[in-house]
Amino acid sequence: MYKSIHKILWIVLMIIGISSCNSNDDETRVNFDYTQYGSTFTNMPDKKDAIIYQVNIRAFSNEGTLNGVRAKLSHIKELGANVVYLMPIYPIGELNGVGSPYAVKNYKEVNPNFGTLDDLKTLVEEAHSMDMAVILDWVANHTAWDNPWISQHPDWYMQDESGNIVSPPNTVYTDVAQLDFNNQEMKDAMIDAMAYWVYNANVDGFRCDYADAVPQNFWTEAVTAVRGIKNQNMLMLAEGTDKSHFDAGFDYTFGFNFFSALEYVFGDGEPATRLQDSNTTEYEGNYNEANRVVRYTTNHDVNLSDGTPYELFNGKEGSMAAFVVAAYMKSVPMIYNGQEVGYNQRIDYFNDDPIDWSSADNDLYETYKSVINFRKSSMAIKVGSYNGYSTTNVAAFTMTYNNETVLVIANLRGTNTTYLIPEHLKTNSWTNALNGGSFSTTNQVQLAPYEYIILQSNN
Repeated sequence: MYKSIHKILWIVLMIIGISSCNSNDDETRVNFDYTQYGSTFTNMPDKKDAIIYQVNIRAFSNEGTLNGVRAKLSHIKELGANVVYLMPIYPIGELNGVGSPYAVKNYKEVNPNFGTLDDLKTLVEEAHSMDMAVILDWVANHTAWDNPWISQHPDWYMQDESGNIVSPPNTVYTDVAQLDFNNQEMKDAMIDAMAYWVYNANVDGFRCDYADAVPQNFWTEAVTAVRGIKNQNMLMLAEGTDKSHFDAGFDYTFGFNFFSALEYVFGDGEPATRLQDSNTTEYEGNYNEANRVVRYTTNHDVNLSDGTPYELFNGKEGSMAAFVVAAYMKSVPMIYNGQEVGYNQRIDYFNDDPIDWSSADNDLYETYKSVINFRKSSMAIKVGSYNGYSTTNVAAFTMTYNNETVLVIANLRGTNTTYLIPEHLKTNSWTNALNGGSFSTTNQVQLAPYEYIILQSNN
């Protein structure tokens, strides 16, 4: 049974000055009154090794339940993922609601349509037995209008001049109410609610929604508290772009810019060099080489609003080329349920909208597996340094660590194209990373539409 060390951590934070709490705050203000369920997850993936699989509980099975997710964990495991990211598991607000799971009615309850706390515990236990972590979606910025906090603690919310609680400013999110992060009691309650799931379901971290809208001082407190509960690594993903998230203790930020760049390259004919420009933008000001951005070719938001990978990236071949670049270019990859089998229907995450797994493209699934499995074996891809060599039509780059260099060349056009190999890379002795065959680089490489080549050298 674990003992919480958050009190010690809080004192240390105050001493070394990385917490921005006021000096008159009570050092012991958060007292987690929970008993740790379960045991240490000893095979927790390191942040460099994570392959994240996003699960929309409503869509993942016909039942739309946690048990439906549990029944298909082997599908996620065999794909090569080692982090199961569950979209919000909490009851969904009904007052002013539109069905969004990001309108949380109660932070400490499981949505009864999804099952029970015991169901979640069992899911986590089975995932751990398969060497997969489980992280929960966390919505810190706002709550549903029928969350009990509104009636019990209206001062925990941002209010207008007339004393009316308001929706998040400068947004269209009228189904939720904006919390006030100047209120320390609210922040303590929020952190306590996050701790609830670590203690009571033994989860392994959080993907934190709309993270840029929440002050860094809250995230510093919250991430520190979460990391202080269990004697194991915890994974923390900020759905945001601010570099301050790394300072607050997050492992990853979110590749909004890179996804948009992919859309421009495939949809508007922008040059493939835009992707390496986006990579520079997303890492600008980030001097820690170990930090990584989570990148994707679809997620619950863009799948519904923008289109499926097949729609956005011109079919099966284009969607795979886009994924290779997103997964290998100095990033941590995230897969949204269904993309790995070519499910080409937009998923309405505001409603029950189950995936038709009977239409699964098993060949595509095997292709995703091979791309993911090589990434898992390559230190260069996971932690290496990046250099870009892209052209108008081809995304090309190297990832290098010690003696290992990986060269990725991906044609992002629906026509044949020629790529000229950079002079200093011609002399390397290359192996095709996906099939193990030797590959001789001459002056140029001929690429079919959306063809990609992944080469490895250990010179």
